[in-house]
Amino acid sequence: MTTATWITFSRLLGIPFIIYFLDAPTTQDRWLALIFFVLAASTDWLDGYIARKFNQISEMGKFLDPLVDKLLVLAPLLSLIEMNLIPAWAVFLILARELAISGWRVSPSLSGSKDIAGANLWGKLKTVSQIVAIALLIAPLSPIWYRVGLATFWLSLILTLISGGIYIMPQLAASISSSKEKSTSAS
Repeated sequence: MTTATWITFSRLLGIPFIIYFLDAPTTQDRWLALIFFVLAASTDWLDGYIARKFNQISEMGKFLDPLVDKLLVLAPLLSLIEMNLIPAWAVFLILARELAISGWRVSPSLSGSKDIAGANLWGKLKTVSQIVAIALLIAPLSPIWYRVGLATFWLSLILTLISGGIYIMPQLAASISSSKEKSTSAS
């Protein structure tokens, strides 16, 4: 495994601490959860930088990075549902999109490619907006900041759905076209 992949893997280590501190949190616990979340989230930038700078981009890294991102985002979102800060149905939509895209990415029969596709710009915007929203919602700030965090959460939900559609539509069209070509040539 490359250094970049190890950094990606290290992001997983923060998740149990985030969940622990958000389980029946005090103000101090929420600050600690925020610290762990921000530290873990910052490694997403670091592993990408190292992978590009030192030519450590790998299929394993392209698979592991978005998977770890999803776990890092979904774990605190589930805690935020339990704290009654966000609705479960919205997190379900995020989870459904993440599972669909992850399956699409790694399935050669769906994506039409043996290589694992990396995240596009919309996927990156989605991830950044989710991280900002979660950080704002975890932080025990004044009600105005909760409203800003909630607005950012809704923006992240919209970007999540848009990025999913943008990712699937061209690949679905290519997959359908490829299937038609195969069936035509088999006839």
